[in-house]
Amino acid sequence: MDLEVIMTVVCGALIAVGIAGVVVPILPGSILIIVALLAWALTVASVEGWVVFAIGTVLAGAGLAAGLVLTGRSLRQRRIPGRSVTIGVVLGIVGMFVIPVVGLVVGFVVGLFASELARQRDARAALTSSLHALKATGLGILAELALACLAGTTWVIGVWVYFATV
Repeated sequence: MDLEVIMTVVCGALIAVGIAGVVVPILPGSILIIVALLAWALTVASVEGWVVFAIGTVLAGAGLAAGLVLTGRSLRQRRIPGRSVTIGVVLGIVGMFVIPVVGLVVGFVVGLFASELARQRDARAALTSSLHALKATGLGILAELALACLAGTTWVIGVWVYFATV
């Protein structure tokens, strides 16, 4: 089998894992997509490969930045410290191993609420700020996911064009 075909399959798998990584915080997400696009561009060493790398990198990078900016801005507006989201992510990772399937979400929500409750000492205020933090995090994930999918789509089109012309 040709090296270009093997690397195309490997890079496709890495891009799929990267897209999943946008939603599951253990995986590197957009960064993995950029690395896979670079590996594919280096392997095929063609104009198509470098165009796909450039467009995909801009899309994945914009998604990464948009996710961070949207989440950060919303959290700052509500005066919710990043520590609360970090605790939620850590407990989400723990929950993923403790409770199959839904543990990531359950752990994140419980960790976020517990951190906000410890900070504010009022259950109603902690619930309100936790809901706002969940919305902000979800919006950031959606923005990054949409742009990561567009980067993956760019790669699929590039693969099609490359192999159609070779």
